[in-house]
Amino acid sequence: MHPSTTTVAADAPAPAPDPSPRGRLLTPRAPARPSAAAAVHSVSAATTVLLALVGIGALIHEPVLIPPLAASAALVHSAPTLPLAQPRGVVIGHLIGAATGFAVLAVAGSSAWAAALAAGLTLALLTLARTPHSPAVATAVVTVLQTPAPARFVPLLFGSTVLLVLTGYAGSRIRRTAPRYPAYWW
Repeated sequence: MHPSTTTVAADAPAPAPDPSPRGRLLTPRAPARPSAAAAVHSVSAATTVLLALVGIGALIHEPVLIPPLAASAALVHSAPTLPLAQPRGVVIGHLIGAATGFAVLAVAGSSAWAAALAAGLTLALLTLARTPHSPAVATAVVTVLQTPAPARFVPLLFGSTVLLVLTGYAGSRIRRTAPRYPAYWW
């Protein structure tokens, strides 16, 4: 018998559960319901910044609001303490997503297959860069499928992500009981 192998008699009682935190089974639960004031605050802030992006786009006759930015606004304003919502992930993550999307677009063209490849590569790069931000993966997909002009798209994307971060920062200081955003800058 191998030294690390132990035998248990068939009639022996089952071992006691491990009382350490590591051994406890956790019952998954939905997050606590936010207070009405917190919900109104986060929804209002996210909606305001998204409307601002639409307004900017209307003024310059360019589409500024893309679906991944709406997801980023939801994270920044509704879950400001998560790693996915931090400025590093929001700004750098979207830039990595766009760069990856343009690289795949240059090599493989615009197709659903190329978009899926760009998404996977973006996720890998975000992981390596320790820059988690799931909406940035969608930015790579949008880039491949919509084929925007890089000279216009990248500066607008950068400005939009900076605006999201700044409104998250300002919004967390307006309501005194709100969690402070960001939890870390870099």
